[in-house]
Amino acid sequence: MDVKVKICGITNVEDAKAAADAGADALGFMFFEQSPRAVSIETVAEITQEISPWIMRVGVFVNPEPDFVFSAIHRCGLNLLQFHGDETPEFCAQFGVMSMKAFRIKDADSLNIIPSYSTDALLLDSYVAGKQGGTGEKFNWDLAIEAKKFGKPVFLAGGLTPENVAEAVRKVESFGVDVSSGVELSPGKKDHAKVRNFISAVRGA
Repeated sequence: MDVKVKICGITNVEDAKAAADAGADALGFMFFEQSPRAVSIETVAEITQEISPWIMRVGVFVNPEPDFVFSAIHRCGLNLLQFHGDETPEFCAQFGVMSMKAFRIKDADSLNIIPSYSTDALLLDSYVAGKQGGTGEKFNWDLAIEAKKFGKPVFLAGGLTPENVAEAVRKVESFGVDVSSGVELSPGKKDHAKVRNFISAVRGA
């Protein structure tokens, strides 16, 4: 099975189209005002009108109000919700759309909370104090292998680049990989060559 590729932190139509043309399976949009890649519902609605309906539209949220999530689903055509904050299992399950909980992995104990969530997938990111994600830092990939025992699709994130993603894919054999800062010119602006190289490296692995 092909490893799914999610390009996260998309902020404009040009980058969305470039990622789609390069073969991305999913695009992630940051609905978190404190992120340097933050986008509005209005912006994402415009972007999603310009891309293929076959590409997953992933809304990334950090402790959002439910009404905001429902609005984003409706206006942007989101078909996967990614929760990156302190959302409870009950919160994640209320929206009637596929969901994925992000877990910031510091050590083996970080895995203990995972079974309490009934989300459709898991995203494993690096733990960096005071940051909710998008840090560009790697974590111990052996813990990602361990997390597969929970029987959920695992998306691997944290410090992935065109140079190391093939190694990550071969080692972890995760369902998907997620990249944001590793394919950027600057926060919120993608380097299209890096996007192509990243996806090519995944497919070649």
